[in-house]
Amino acid sequence: MEHLLQLVVAILPRMRLSEVIKAAVLGSFVGAMMPVAVVAQAGGPSAAVAPASALASASTAPPLLSMAGPTFTVPENKLSKHVVVIAYGDMRFHDPTNTKMANPAARQILVAKVAAEHPDAVQTNGDVPYKGSDAADYDVFRSETAVWREQQLRVYPAMGNHELSGGPEKAAQGVENWWNAFPDLRGRRWYSVALGKRIYLLQLDSDLPLTEGSAQMEWIKGQIAGLPRSVDYVMIGMHHPPVADIQTRIEVDHNPRPNEIALRDYLTKIQPTTHARILVTAGHIHNYERHVVGDVVYLVSGGGGAVPYQVERTPDDLYQDTDFPNFHYVKFELERNELKATMYRLADPAAATPVWQVKDSFAVKKK
Repeated sequence: MEHLLQLVVAILPRMRLSEVIKAAVLGSFVGAMMPVAVVAQAGGPSAAVAPASALASASTAPPLLSMAGPTFTVPENKLSKHVVVIAYGDMRFHDPTNTKMANPAARQILVAKVAAEHPDAVQTNGDVPYKGSDAADYDVFRSETAVWREQQLRVYPAMGNHELSGGPEKAAQGVENWWNAFPDLRGRRWYSVALGKRIYLLQLDSDLPLTEGSAQMEWIKGQIAGLPRSVDYVMIGMHHPPVADIQTRIEVDHNPRPNEIALRDYLTKIQPTTHARILVTAGHIHNYERHVVGDVVYLVSGGGGAVPYQVERTPDDLYQDTDFPNFHYVKFELERNELKATMYRLADPAAATPVWQVKDSFAVKKK
């Protein structure tokens, strides 16, 4: 049965029907990576932390991937007075002696800085490993992020293309390794988190369809339609960007694709009538960008340690700074009437003492 499920996952990106099958047959449980404050939604396991043996059988597991309501809930009394969310991605945890595909020093400095912020949640947007089919990359992840577990940080990853790297025949192994690293997500490739009463996270999988009629889009619609009135902000994390500077010379294959543009068009349509403000943080482009389309804020935050990419900035990009590279993270702080965001850039990964620069800041007013 396990091999059958792996096969289904491997062909998911190419078969829409298999998304439905996966949603119907795969269950989930709350595992060790999420701290005690995270509780599964109604209908799932009631224990705050359950061992792997608590995985529901395929015959009895509800189709959580298509249900409205939060997958996980963090109670208000488990959060800071001013909730803090750190967002960033494209770390590429890998052999630290390999400096061609990533900057291990920058990656490790960022991990330590994120821990020092003591956030209520860490929302990552994909490419945790360099080669997802290689379990050794996740060993590096566990080693370098040990401080996150020591502090019991809530870490909410999104699936990136490098999670599936190694060739189509190894995609299933990549998904399995991702689930082994984040066992609470087993059986899921997208999910939601009610972070208190006012913030709602949607972690999407842009390796699977986001187009009209797809299982994931139908789930997103249900999530938005079912938002509690208390939610002021929906923070979407995903890997491939729906909005970005259109490149003509550099990494042109990283320009927004029809799959993610479909999500952008949907968000533009629903934002005027949705009581919560929507923000999207994506990666894939190893730099930083900020755009606003249809009153939705779109960030590219791919400065987690992967080899940096130059960007040809367009006039629509609200970030026009020319400093390079942009190893960075974004800190969101919830205030009474707004969500404040600050981009902190690592000035020089080779410096004896890290220097952090505030390179961008903005606020999103609640409706």
